[in-house]
Amino acid sequence: MAMSDPIADMLTRIRNGQRAFLPKVSAPASKKLKNICDALEREGYIRGSHLTDLGNNRQELNIELKYFEGAPAIKEIRRISKCGLRVYSSIESLPRVRNGLGTSILSTSKGVLSDFEARQQHVGGEVLCSVF
Repeated sequence: MAMSDPIADMLTRIRNGQRAFLPKVSAPASKKLKNICDALEREGYIRGSHLTDLGNNRQELNIELKYFEGAPAIKEIRRISKCGLRVYSSIESLPRVRNGLGTSILSTSKGVLSDFEARQQHVGGEVLCSVF
């Protein structure tokens, strides 16, 4: 069966893996999911991610989760822009997550960026998710 929202599926796998204190989780791979994981890694929420070839022209994305003093590095991860309601934001109206303690991940014309990187490059775009 086809998956309707692979980004929400990956975020749910990360959320469930953190709650179960798993060292890593896996998700079906795509370029956008890999770019989201790279943004999460740059912001320090996960250790890393890499692609694994499953054969038969399929790949899997393995995500290494991060913990700090026995607690998950990600306290909350939410999908903002959904299939039925896309949320776009200019750089001036981009909301701050938990007064700047959290991060928003955006899909921009310059790639998938965190809100900090988007403000530096002065680009807006689709708000994919928020992380705290």
